[in-house]
Amino acid sequence: VQLQASGGGLVQPGGSLRLSCKASGSIYSISGMGWYRQGPGLQREMVAVISSGGFATYGDSVKGRFAISRDNAENTVSLQMNNLSAEDTGVYYCNARHVVRDPKDGYGMEYWGKGTQVTVSS
Repeated sequence: VQLQASGGGLVQPGGSLRLSCKASGSIYSISGMGWYRQGPGLQREMVAVISSGGFATYGDSVKGRFAISRDNAENTVSLQMNNLSAEDTGVYYCNARHVVRDPKDGYGMEYWGKGTQVTVSS
């Protein structure tokens, strides 16, 4: 299973970016998908996660500015980021939790994408 993220880049403060991530490989189901980020000199933090049923949870610093969405049929997750500020700068990682490859396995695994850089600067 691989996670491929896209959509990062350089944007001015107040601007918007949309990140997308697709999980590929032998996949039966994915429980949670989401985005984490790591700013310069900071620990990785949760940005937003969404369940297979569409329930979303956001980090406090992005509430009201970011929106996560998911397409279960395509195994994709997207993050719409609005009103970006310099504090949003960092590497954004796509995450897929409890990925079941075969229901007979009886377990799921967690996967991470390689990360995409988001830089907010004038």
